[in-house]
Amino acid sequence: MSEAPSSPDPEFKRALLAQLPALRAFAVSLCGRSDLADDLVQDAILRAWANQHTFTLGTNMKAWLFRILRNGFYSRARKAGREISDSDGQLTERLAVGPGQYASLALQDFRQALEALPSDQREAIVLVGASGFSYEEAADICDCAVGTVKSRVNRARARLRELLTLAEGEMPAPDMPTPAT
Repeated sequence: MSEAPSSPDPEFKRALLAQLPALRAFAVSLCGRSDLADDLVQDAILRAWANQHTFTLGTNMKAWLFRILRNGFYSRARKAGREISDSDGQLTERLAVGPGQYASLALQDFRQALEALPSDQREAIVLVGASGFSYEEAADICDCAVGTVKSRVNRARARLRELLTLAEGEMPAPDMPTPAT
């Protein structure tokens, strides 16, 4: 008895499942919302599953999946530009209570600084800095030259440094005893 041509390849399935945490992290960095990130990951996985016949096992599954996810994100962004935006999410963000610990505040500052970057710089620094892709792999995912990715990462790092330095000046100092003079 032969298998149907649509039966899943167990090796493909294992490789796909191994990339889920990295895909979710990349999706959150692109859109900034965990609920939307989950939708992006789900769509990317469904597209990859439907097109598994186009993937060659042994090649870079992570880059292939990241590119599918990235393309899905930008397709949604183009579509959202033609739709009326829902303001409910914005109101909720304004009503949120800030964390009480300094590490949480620093993480919040970093997230805000990352979101303040232009999308091409944010994408490049997340791919290279957080996801561990080489400049060449990131260039392939972004469909641009390696030098462009290097430039974007460099500008993103410089801008993050600048934004975080500004944020440090605004943060209250922890309650520390002052030395006796």
